[in-house]
Amino acid sequence: MNFIPYGRQLIDFADIKEVVKTLKSQLLTQGPKVAEFEQVVAKYCGVKYAIAVSNGTAALHLACLAAGLKKNDEGITSPITFVASSNCMLYCNAKPVFADIENETANISIKDIEKKITPRTKVLIPVHFAGHPCNMPQIYTLARKHKLTVIEDAAHALGAKYKHNNKWIKVGSCAHSDMTILSFHPVKHITTGEGGMILTNRKDLYEKLIKLRSHGITKSNLANNADGEWYYEMQELGYNYRITDIQSALGISQIKKLDSFINKRKDIVKKYNKIFKNNLLFSTPVENKCYSSSYHLYVIKLNSNLFSKRKLIVSKLKEKHIGTQVHYIPIYKQPYYKSLGYKSNTCTNAEHYYKAALSLPLFPAMTNFEVNYVAKTVLKVINDLK
Repeated sequence: MNFIPYGRQLIDFADIKEVVKTLKSQLLTQGPKVAEFEQVVAKYCGVKYAIAVSNGTAALHLACLAAGLKKNDEGITSPITFVASSNCMLYCNAKPVFADIENETANISIKDIEKKITPRTKVLIPVHFAGHPCNMPQIYTLARKHKLTVIEDAAHALGAKYKHNNKWIKVGSCAHSDMTILSFHPVKHITTGEGGMILTNRKDLYEKLIKLRSHGITKSNLANNADGEWYYEMQELGYNYRITDIQSALGISQIKKLDSFINKRKDIVKKYNKIFKNNLLFSTPVENKCYSSSYHLYVIKLNSNLFSKRKLIVSKLKEKHIGTQVHYIPIYKQPYYKSLGYKSNTCTNAEHYYKAALSLPLFPAMTNFEVNYVAKTVLKVINDLK
C-alpha cells in the first residue's frame, strides 16, 4: 500500500496545461497572470483588492508592515498555529503576545484577547484554525473599541463561511477585518507550489502593500518623471515578495475546483465522523452552528490516559503507511521564543490541546478505500494501546 500523508495537493491535466501555456509565453513573472489570479481570488472571496505574494509568511509580514507595526508595539495571536503567525510581528521588531484558545474549536479565545490588550497593542491576528472560522464579528467589535488593526490568518480557511445577521459571509471578504492573508502551500485548499495573498477592502492598505511587495518601488503617479518613461522611485524599504506568472497560472486553474475540493473534504469528514461515532478513545472536530468549516485539518483529541502513548500511536500508524501530524506545538515553547523570555505553560487550554491533538489524513485525492482504511486502522491501533 502507498503511504497516505496527512495532506497533499491534487494536480490534474488542466492544471498542467495552464502552467505549460504560461511557460511558453513571453512573461514568466511580472506579467498578466498575476493580476488575473488576484482578480479571481478577490471575486471568489467578495473583496475589493487582492495582492499575490511569494508565500503566506510574506503575506503576514507585509500585512503587519502595512498596519504600521513597529518596535515596542505588541500584537496578539494564538499559540496554536504555525510560527509564521507570530514571527511576522518579530520581523517588525514588535512583540507577539499569545492569547489562549477555546477548548472546542482551538480558535483564539476572545475573552483572553481582551485580557491581553495593553496600550502597546496594535494588531490582532486571529487564526481560523483547521478551517473553522473565528468569531470575527466579536473580534472586530473588540478591535474597533481599542483602535486595533485586524489581520485574519486564513491560511487554513479559504472557502470557509460564517453567519452574521442571517447572512453567510465568506472568510476573505474582510467584512470584519482590515486584511486577510491566504496560503497556497501544497497542503492547503488550492496550491501554487508556494504562494500567498493579502486581501483588503481598504485602498490605502492596497496601495501600500503593492509598493512593499516589490522593493518599495513605484512608477505610478510620479510628478518627477522628466528623465523619461523608465523613471521609478524607491519610496520606502520594501521586499521582493513577488509571485510568478507560472505559479499564478496554476492558482487560476486550481481555484476553479476549490468548491469541489472543499466538498470532498467535507465528505471525508462525514465518513470519519460516522466511523468514529461513539468511540470512547478520542473526540472528533467540532463545527459550531452558524459556521461552515473548509476543513483544512481533521484533528482528533486523545483522552488524557492516552497522552503518554501518542508518540507510539504515531509510530504504529506510520508502520501501517498512515502519516499523521501534530498541529501545533504552542509557539512559545519553541527554543527561539524561550530565548526571548517566553515561558512554557503560558496558556492552559493550549497546553492541554497540545497533549491531546493528532491530525489524521485529509485531502481531496483520498479514495474511499483510503478513508476507511485510515479510520479503521486508527481505531484498532489506539484500542490496542489503551
